[in-house]
Amino acid sequence: MGDTAAATPTVGIVAGEASGDLLGAHLIEAVREHLPQARFVGIGGPKMQAAGMHILFRMEKLAVRGYVEVLRHYFEIVGIRRRITEHFLREPPACFIGVDAPDFNLDLELKLKSAGIPTVHYVSPSIWAWRGGRIRKIKRAVTKMLTLFPFEARLYEQAQVPVAYVGHPLADMLGDFPGMQAARRQLHLPTAARVIALLPGSRVSELEQMADLFVATAIEIAAAVSDVLFLVPLVSRETRELFEAAVCRHEAQSLSVTILFGHAHDAMAAADVVLVASGTATLEAALLKRPMVITYQMPRMSWWIMKHQRYQPYVGLPNILAGEFVVPEFLQDEATPGNLGQAVLNLLSDATVRSRLETRFSSMLDELRQNTAQKVAAALLPILRGGIE
Repeated sequence: MGDTAAATPTVGIVAGEASGDLLGAHLIEAVREHLPQARFVGIGGPKMQAAGMHILFRMEKLAVRGYVEVLRHYFEIVGIRRRITEHFLREPPACFIGVDAPDFNLDLELKLKSAGIPTVHYVSPSIWAWRGGRIRKIKRAVTKMLTLFPFEARLYEQAQVPVAYVGHPLADMLGDFPGMQAARRQLHLPTAARVIALLPGSRVSELEQMADLFVATAIEIAAAVSDVLFLVPLVSRETRELFEAAVCRHEAQSLSVTILFGHAHDAMAAADVVLVASGTATLEAALLKRPMVITYQMPRMSWWIMKHQRYQPYVGLPNILAGEFVVPEFLQDEATPGNLGQAVLNLLSDATVRSRLETRFSSMLDELRQNTAQKVAAALLPILRGGIE
């Protein structure tokens, strides 16, 4: 890879979902601050493409969650991995970066590392939550791990896996995000309104599973609070159609619902309380210092497998980072409109708890705000320039 790679390196990169697209775009911009000619190629989404990446496959093909769903798309996903592997073996990049998506990326990284291509994995798999045995495979597959959370780096150091804690770019992005009233002005909302943000997920499969749950919960809340407004940020036409279909099924057209295309951060910042599907959005809500209720549902077989492999009683990132239940979680059978509606109403009516959560989330923000772009670049540049720290 020599001098040419150091001057104008090609970087292979694969992200598999919306949160990875954001992280990947952030990483591309960080590296190009130092290597403006670097070329990024692989699998990504609209944010990575806007940052200048050459897309070989759209990441939506990989955005499948749960064992049953993966089995349904197994042959298509395996075919994409085979073709992307062949591409990178035929045209070796200076470095390959797998952004999250461990079930897809770790096998790819194993093959590329075996062929002498340095591999970086950005975002640790949740080995601290479930399937901890994966760290052995990670050690074989990864030249360097970049972690978003400080406790993860310690696990890799103990396993003698080269690692860098880089913080979370969302903390840098959201640390100075406008507060509630500014967000309400941006969205043309009454400043004194009671506002609930509903975030049922970014994937089509999540809306198929949970759109009805979120609509039925909104009905419960509106029955108790007559003047409540609901904000529903969705990322695609398909997810919007699924949510609107759920509104029609429940004959809930009288609800005061505003569906937004994107603008999730504005919606959360403007809300008194956020009802959110477990995932990166829970961390975003915490970094915006918003009280929340976390929920999730998935097909029963996927849930049964996941439940029997996890190590912790909580799944939401704010609770994992706190090491305790700081916000309520209602998963699978416990995720009922009654339970979720009551939990949201409890937060809506308790200013003391909301204030306490804001203080706790401020501490999380301070810990994760690490100037991630600078740290990512510092971890990657020695590899891209032909040497590994």
